[in-house]
Amino acid sequence: MKIHRLNCVSSCPLGGRLMDGRSGSVFERGRLCCHCLLVESNDGLVLVDTGFGLRDVAHPKSRLSSFFLAMLSPDFREEMTAARQVQALGHKLADVRHIVLTHLDFDHAGGLDDFPFAQVHLLRRERDEAMRQSTWLDRQRYRPQQWSSRERWRLHGVTGGETWLGFQGVCTGQGLPQGVALVPLPGHTHGHAGVAVRTHRGWLLQAGDAYFHHREMDAQRPWCTPGLRLYQTLMEKSRRLRLQNQARLRKLVHDHPEVQVSCSRDPEEFERLAGHAQGVAIHGMPFVAR
Repeated sequence: MKIHRLNCVSSCPLGGRLMDGRSGSVFERGRLCCHCLLVESNDGLVLVDTGFGLRDVAHPKSRLSSFFLAMLSPDFREEMTAARQVQALGHKLADVRHIVLTHLDFDHAGGLDDFPFAQVHLLRRERDEAMRQSTWLDRQRYRPQQWSSRERWRLHGVTGGETWLGFQGVCTGQGLPQGVALVPLPGHTHGHAGVAVRTHRGWLLQAGDAYFHHREMDAQRPWCTPGLRLYQTLMEKSRRLRLQNQARLRKLVHDHPEVQVSCSRDPEEFERLAGHAQGVAIHGMPFVAR
Protein backbone atom coordinates (compact mmCIF):
# COMPACT_ATOMS: atom_id res chain seq x y z
CA MET A 1 0.00 0.00 0.00
CA LYS A 2 1.31 3.44 -0.92
CA ILE A 3 0.41 6.58 0.97
CA HIS A 4 0.88 9.96 -0.71
CA ARG A 5 0.87 12.98 1.59
CA LEU A 6 -0.61 16.01 -0.15
CA ASN A 7 -0.83 19.62 0.93
CA CYS A 8 -4.07 20.73 -0.74
CA VAL A 9 -3.65 24.53 -0.67
CA SER A 10 -1.92 26.34 2.18
CA SER A 11 -3.67 28.89 4.36
CA CYS A 12 -1.81 32.11 5.12
CA PRO A 13 -3.26 33.43 8.40
CA LEU A 14 -2.70 36.77 10.05
CA GLY A 15 -0.15 36.61 12.86
CA GLY A 16 2.76 35.03 11.01
CA ARG A 17 5.17 33.51 13.51
CA LEU A 18 2.49 33.41 16.21
CA MET A 19 0.63 30.92 14.03
CA ASP A 20 3.17 28.70 12.28
CA GLY A 21 6.12 29.20 14.64
CA ARG A 22 8.57 29.78 11.82
CA SER A 23 7.61 32.84 9.76
CA GLY A 24 9.97 35.80 9.91
CA SER A 25 7.75 38.00 12.07
CA VAL A 26 4.28 38.41 13.53
CA PHE A 27 3.54 41.12 10.95
CA GLU A 28 3.64 38.86 7.90
CA ARG A 29 1.17 36.11 7.11
CA GLY A 30 2.01 32.62 8.26
CA ARG A 31 1.71 29.43 6.24
CA LEU A 32 -0.30 26.45 7.44
CA CYS A 33 -0.78 23.33 5.36
CA CYS A 34 -3.90 21.32 4.56
CA HIS A 35 -2.55 17.81 5.03
CA CYS A 36 -4.50 15.18 3.11
CA LEU A 37 -3.71 11.54 2.30
CA LEU A 38 -4.05 9.67 -0.97
CA VAL A 39 -4.08 5.93 -0.36
CA GLU A 40 -3.54 3.38 -3.12
CA SER A 41 -5.65 0.50 -1.83
CA ASN A 42 -7.21 -2.71 -3.10
CA ASP A 43 -10.50 -0.76 -3.26
CA GLY A 44 -9.04 1.87 -5.60
CA LEU A 45 -7.76 5.27 -4.58
CA VAL A 46 -8.88 6.56 -1.18
CA LEU A 47 -8.61 10.26 -0.37
CA VAL A 48 -8.56 11.30 3.29
CA ASP A 49 -9.92 14.87 3.31
CA THR A 50 -9.81 16.96 0.15
CA GLY A 51 -8.57 20.39 1.17
CA PHE A 52 -9.72 23.23 -1.06
CA GLY A 53 -11.10 22.26 -4.46
CA LEU A 54 -10.95 23.50 -8.03
CA ARG A 55 -14.14 25.52 -7.65
CA ASP A 56 -12.82 27.16 -4.48
CA VAL A 57 -9.71 28.24 -6.39
CA ALA A 58 -11.70 29.54 -9.37
CA HIS A 59 -14.52 31.25 -7.46
CA PRO A 60 -13.55 31.68 -3.80
CA LYS A 61 -15.96 34.52 -3.01
CA SER A 62 -19.00 32.49 -4.05
CA ARG A 63 -17.87 29.38 -2.18
CA LEU A 64 -16.22 30.58 1.00
CA SER A 65 -17.04 33.09 3.71
CA SER A 66 -15.53 36.57 3.56
CA PHE A 67 -14.61 36.16 7.24
CA PHE A 68 -12.31 33.18 6.65
CA LEU A 69 -11.02 34.48 3.32
CA ALA A 70 -9.80 37.61 5.12
CA MET A 71 -8.43 35.73 8.11
CA LEU A 72 -6.67 32.89 6.24
CA SER A 73 -5.99 34.32 2.76
CA PRO A 74 -5.50 30.84 1.20
CA ASP A 75 -2.74 30.48 -1.39
CA PHE A 76 -5.11 29.48 -4.19
CA ARG A 77 -2.99 27.59 -6.71
CA GLU A 78 -4.78 25.09 -8.92
CA GLU A 79 -1.82 22.70 -9.01
CA MET A 80 -2.08 22.31 -5.22
CA THR A 81 -5.65 20.97 -5.27
CA ALA A 82 -6.13 17.27 -4.63
CA ALA A 83 -7.62 16.88 -8.12
CA ARG A 84 -4.54 18.21 -9.90
CA GLN A 85 -2.11 16.32 -7.65
CA VAL A 86 -4.00 13.06 -8.25
CA GLN A 87 -3.68 13.70 -11.99
CA ALA A 88 0.01 14.60 -11.63
CA LEU A 89 0.54 11.14 -10.14
CA GLY A 90 -0.84 9.62 -13.33
CA HIS A 91 -4.36 8.83 -12.13
CA LYS A 92 -7.78 9.86 -13.38
CA LEU A 93 -10.20 11.66 -11.08
CA ALA A 94 -12.56 8.71 -11.53
CA ASP A 95 -9.91 6.45 -9.95
CA VAL A 96 -10.71 8.01 -6.56
CA ARG A 97 -13.39 5.62 -5.34
CA HIS A 98 -13.65 6.71 -1.71
CA ILE A 99 -13.23 9.97 0.22
CA VAL A 100 -13.04 9.68 4.01
CA LEU A 101 -13.57 12.97 5.85
CA THR A 102 -12.31 13.97 9.27
CA HIS A 103 -15.00 16.69 9.24
CA LEU A 104 -16.88 19.07 6.94
CA ASP A 105 -15.06 22.37 7.51
CA PHE A 106 -14.62 24.33 4.28
CA ASP A 107 -10.88 23.70 4.07
CA HIS A 108 -11.28 19.93 4.44
CA ALA A 109 -14.27 19.30 2.16
CA GLY A 110 -13.80 21.86 -0.63
CA GLY A 111 -12.66 19.27 -3.16
CA LEU A 112 -15.64 16.92 -2.84
CA ASP A 113 -17.10 18.27 -6.10
CA ASP A 114 -13.95 17.30 -8.01
CA PHE A 115 -14.43 13.54 -7.59
CA PRO A 116 -17.88 12.70 -8.98
CA PHE A 117 -17.46 8.91 -8.74
CA ALA A 118 -16.27 8.75 -5.13
CA GLN A 119 -18.36 7.58 -2.21
CA VAL A 120 -17.93 10.01 0.69
CA HIS A 121 -17.63 8.63 4.23
CA LEU A 122 -18.14 10.68 7.41
CA LEU A 123 -19.73 10.40 10.82
CA ARG A 124 -23.50 10.96 10.93
CA ARG A 125 -23.08 13.42 13.81
CA GLU A 126 -20.87 15.60 11.61
CA ARG A 127 -23.40 15.64 8.78
CA ASP A 128 -26.25 16.48 11.13
CA GLU A 129 -24.42 19.32 12.88
CA ALA A 130 -23.09 20.79 9.64
CA MET A 131 -26.52 20.84 8.01
CA ARG A 132 -28.12 22.39 11.09
CA GLN A 133 -26.18 25.66 10.55
CA SER A 134 -27.19 26.69 14.05
CA THR A 135 -24.70 29.53 14.72
CA TRP A 136 -23.08 32.35 12.78
CA LEU A 137 -19.72 30.57 12.94
CA ASP A 138 -21.31 27.35 11.67
CA ARG A 139 -22.52 29.23 8.62
CA GLN A 140 -19.00 30.47 7.97
CA ARG A 141 -17.22 27.13 8.44
CA TYR A 142 -19.78 24.77 6.87
CA ARG A 143 -20.38 25.68 3.22
CA PRO A 144 -23.24 23.85 1.49
CA GLN A 145 -21.94 25.33 -1.77
CA GLN A 146 -19.27 22.61 -1.57
CA TRP A 147 -21.71 19.72 -1.09
CA SER A 148 -23.00 18.72 -4.51
CA SER A 149 -21.86 15.20 -3.54
CA ARG A 150 -24.51 14.77 -0.80
CA GLU A 151 -26.32 11.93 -2.59
CA ARG A 152 -23.07 9.94 -2.37
CA TRP A 153 -22.47 10.47 1.35
CA ARG A 154 -22.24 7.28 3.42
CA LEU A 155 -22.88 7.97 7.10
CA HIS A 156 -21.19 6.05 9.90
CA GLY A 157 -21.39 5.88 13.67
CA VAL A 158 -25.11 5.25 13.79
CA THR A 159 -24.88 2.27 16.15
CA GLY A 160 -22.25 0.36 18.05
CA GLY A 161 -18.69 0.50 16.87
CA GLU A 162 -15.45 -1.21 17.72
CA THR A 163 -12.47 -0.63 20.00
CA TRP A 164 -9.17 0.46 18.45
CA LEU A 165 -6.08 0.98 20.63
CA GLY A 166 -8.21 2.31 23.49
CA PHE A 167 -10.62 4.38 21.37
CA GLN A 168 -14.30 3.46 21.44
CA GLY A 169 -17.03 3.64 18.81
CA VAL A 170 -14.61 3.16 15.93
CA CYS A 171 -16.28 2.56 12.56
CA THR A 172 -15.09 -0.05 10.08
CA GLY A 173 -16.82 -1.92 7.27
CA GLN A 174 -20.23 -0.72 6.05
CA GLY A 175 -18.71 0.44 2.79
CA LEU A 176 -15.48 1.85 4.19
CA PRO A 177 -12.42 0.59 2.30
CA GLN A 178 -10.71 -2.40 3.83
CA GLY A 179 -8.09 -1.34 6.37
CA VAL A 180 -9.61 2.12 6.93
CA ALA A 181 -11.40 3.15 10.15
CA LEU A 182 -13.16 6.28 11.38
CA VAL A 183 -12.05 7.07 14.95
CA PRO A 184 -14.38 9.55 16.73
CA LEU A 185 -12.38 12.52 18.07
CA PRO A 186 -15.04 15.15 18.88
CA GLY A 187 -14.18 18.57 20.18
CA HIS A 188 -13.09 20.67 17.21
CA THR A 189 -16.50 19.77 15.78
CA HIS A 190 -19.13 17.51 17.31
CA GLY A 191 -18.65 14.88 14.60
CA HIS A 192 -14.91 15.22 14.12
CA ALA A 193 -13.01 11.97 13.50
CA GLY A 194 -9.52 10.70 12.90
CA VAL A 195 -8.95 8.35 9.97
CA ALA A 196 -6.85 5.26 10.70
CA VAL A 197 -5.22 3.44 7.79
CA ARG A 198 -3.60 0.03 8.12
CA THR A 199 -0.37 -0.27 6.14
CA HIS A 200 1.95 -3.24 5.71
CA ARG A 201 4.00 -1.91 8.64
CA GLY A 202 1.22 -0.95 11.04
CA TRP A 203 -1.27 1.85 11.52
CA LEU A 204 -1.27 5.47 10.44
CA LEU A 205 -3.74 7.92 12.04
CA GLN A 206 -4.63 11.16 10.32
CA ALA A 207 -6.06 13.12 13.26
CA GLY A 208 -7.37 16.07 11.26
CA ASP A 209 -7.87 19.12 13.48
CA ALA A 210 -7.85 17.19 16.76
CA TYR A 211 -4.56 19.03 17.31
CA PHE A 212 -2.78 21.74 15.31
CA HIS A 213 0.92 21.55 16.25
CA HIS A 214 3.20 18.53 16.59
CA ARG A 215 4.45 19.61 20.02
CA GLU A 216 0.92 19.20 21.39
CA MET A 217 1.71 15.47 21.27
CA ASP A 218 4.64 15.85 23.68
CA ALA A 219 3.69 13.72 26.68
CA GLN A 220 5.75 15.74 29.16
CA ARG A 221 5.36 19.35 28.05
CA PRO A 222 2.66 19.78 25.38
CA TRP A 223 2.94 23.13 23.63
CA CYS A 224 1.29 25.04 20.80
CA THR A 225 1.97 28.42 19.20
CA PRO A 226 -0.13 31.22 20.75
CA GLY A 227 -1.94 31.96 17.50
CA LEU A 228 -2.96 28.35 16.92
CA ARG A 229 -4.10 28.02 20.55
CA LEU A 230 -6.38 30.99 19.96
CA TYR A 231 -7.61 29.61 16.64
CA GLN A 232 -8.39 26.22 18.19
CA THR A 233 -10.37 27.94 20.92
CA LEU A 234 -12.31 29.98 18.37
CA MET A 235 -13.23 26.88 16.37
CA GLU A 236 -13.89 24.35 19.13
CA LYS A 237 -17.37 22.97 19.72
CA SER A 238 -16.44 21.36 23.03
CA ARG A 239 -13.30 22.45 24.88
CA ARG A 240 -13.61 19.55 27.32
CA LEU A 241 -13.77 16.92 24.58
CA ARG A 242 -11.07 18.57 22.49
CA LEU A 243 -8.58 18.60 25.36
CA GLN A 244 -9.64 15.11 26.46
CA ASN A 245 -9.00 13.72 22.99
CA GLN A 246 -5.66 15.49 22.72
CA ALA A 247 -4.68 13.74 25.96
CA ARG A 248 -5.82 10.41 24.51
CA LEU A 249 -3.77 11.03 21.38
CA ARG A 250 -0.70 11.83 23.49
CA LYS A 251 -1.18 8.53 25.28
CA LEU A 252 -1.50 6.74 21.94
CA VAL A 253 1.74 8.30 20.71
CA HIS A 254 3.50 7.37 23.96
CA ASP A 255 2.15 3.81 24.26
CA HIS A 256 2.20 2.92 20.56
CA PRO A 257 5.22 4.51 18.88
CA GLU A 258 4.63 2.20 15.93
CA VAL A 259 1.47 4.20 15.08
CA GLN A 260 2.27 7.24 12.95
CA VAL A 261 0.02 10.14 14.01
CA SER A 262 -0.33 13.38 12.07
CA CYS A 263 -2.60 16.42 11.99
CA SER A 264 -3.85 18.65 9.20
CA ARG A 265 -2.26 22.02 9.94
CA ASP A 266 1.37 21.76 11.03
CA PRO A 267 3.78 22.51 8.12
CA GLU A 268 6.81 21.21 10.01
CA GLU A 269 5.14 17.88 10.73
CA PHE A 270 3.88 17.63 7.14
CA GLU A 271 7.31 18.28 5.63
CA ARG A 272 8.97 15.75 7.92
CA LEU A 273 6.51 13.03 6.97
CA ALA A 274 6.07 13.91 3.29
CA GLY A 275 9.72 14.57 2.56
CA HIS A 276 9.07 17.75 0.59
CA ALA A 277 8.14 21.40 1.20
CA GLN A 278 4.50 22.22 1.83
CA GLY A 279 4.39 24.62 -1.13
CA VAL A 280 5.39 21.96 -3.65
CA ALA A 281 2.78 19.88 -5.48
CA ILE A 282 3.59 16.19 -5.56
CA HIS A 283 4.80 14.80 -8.88
CA GLY A 284 4.90 11.05 -9.05
CA MET A 285 7.08 10.40 -5.98
CA PRO A 286 4.99 8.57 -3.35
CA PHE A 287 5.76 8.41 0.31
CA VAL A 288 5.62 4.76 1.32
CA ALA A 289 4.13 4.41 4.79
CA ARG A 290 6.39 2.79 7.33
